[in-house]
Amino acid sequence: MDNKKSKKRFIISEQARSAAPEGAPPAPARRRPADPEKAAPEIARPGRSDSFAARDFSGLLGMQGFSETLLKSHFELYQGYVKAANTILGEFETMRKDNKLETPEAAELRRRFGWEFDSIRLHEYYFENLTKTPKPPDPSSRLFTRLNEDFGGFENWKKDFLAVGGMRGIGWAVVFHDELRNRLMNAWINEHDAGHLVGCTPILVMDVFEHAFMLDYGVKKAGYIEAFFKNLNWDVVTSRLP
Repeated sequence: MDNKKSKKRFIISEQARSAAPEGAPPAPARRRPADPEKAAPEIARPGRSDSFAARDFSGLLGMQGFSETLLKSHFELYQGYVKAANTILGEFETMRKDNKLETPEAAELRRRFGWEFDSIRLHEYYFENLTKTPKPPDPSSRLFTRLNEDFGGFENWKKDFLAVGGMRGIGWAVVFHDELRNRLMNAWINEHDAGHLVGCTPILVMDVFEHAFMLDYGVKKAGYIEAFFKNLNWDVVTSRLP
């Protein structure tokens, strides 16, 4: 690093120090600080679309611990969320043309849209992190390293995650990455749209609505969770880490 860059960083550091209130504790540093001079990479995005399209997850049929009946029923439910979201988008467009965006009906649609949208995305995360050809997690992977750092080991993390998934009620158990603190954490999402951690990235997603397991396991959710873990695609989960 040349002297100009060193001087620039020193000045920025001194300015930040002088701007802090007297006696205030220092701001917590990330454990893996990003280089402030490194340009953010461009994000590759697919072409824009005016509607949602249901993805095909039929490749999961035949997965151990999940009957074909249950999976097809779950796929159909997911497709219903896609259809409902597209219907709402169409109704929004009609309301724009009719100048009815400030009506109670439009307000209710906006509330409903978040529920449908999140259900689509959560189901896609969920189906993506399952596979019918599972393999054990790699102890040398980046994921294991992070779980060791943030939970003190894989088994500690799993115990904590199982406690989240075993909670009473319907919802989702999710491993989030908190970008600001650069840490992994387990969390509960109630329904589809309540409990999301703002600014965090889903790393692993488990559906714990009754539709995800009752056809095969009845009220024995623990059996479903065990089957879920046996079929996790750890490569996909690891790839979601920033």
